[in-house]
Amino acid sequence: MTNEEQQEPADGVAGGRALWEDALGMAALRALAHPLRVEIMNELSDFGPATASMLAERLGESSGATSYHLRQLAKHDIIVEDAERGSGRERWWRMAPGGVTIGSPETLDTPAGREANEIISLGWQQNNERRLSAFLRRGLDTFGFEWMESSTLSTSHLELTREQLEEFGREYYALQDRLKKKWKAQEAETDERKRVQVQFNAFPLVEQEDR
Repeated sequence: MTNEEQQEPADGVAGGRALWEDALGMAALRALAHPLRVEIMNELSDFGPATASMLAERLGESSGATSYHLRQLAKHDIIVEDAERGSGRERWWRMAPGGVTIGSPETLDTPAGREANEIISLGWQQNNERRLSAFLRRGLDTFGFEWMESSTLSTSHLELTREQLEEFGREYYALQDRLKKKWKAQEAETDERKRVQVQFNAFPLVEQEDR
């Protein structure tokens, strides 16, 4: 499971290499498995670089608390200091290149590791639901009809084998990678860009086993 910050594809299998090989080890996983740290990571991933005081205001925390948790995340290279934005008075932070991947066999092999993975993955999912709910409630008033018309909310149901499900993920990330490279070359052509979150889920329904 991966949370990305506009990075290369990072979920399932890419280029024939299992991505859990890049997943957080136990120490980093346990460092991230704190509700406020997951929230901080989500803010940096969703909206880009920020300072401790900016994050404190958004999350309703003290700047001392956010500063402390930022330093803990930085110790494990989950985030890095944004030297280009920093000044003598403020330190800016951003997601580390490559995003964050969790769920390695090593960490799932122990109760503590499974609990930490669950805390983080549930935090990500709750954040995704908040972002989507905000879009549904306020998207039209905020962005106008054309942006709403260009957005996509899609749910599909397929009958797949495990190998086909894995292939589906690879093809999705290959498409995303190809388009990101294409759009990167077009960056200077327009200033009408807005921050966009892509939510894509493909998984077998657990409840089907109860039917």
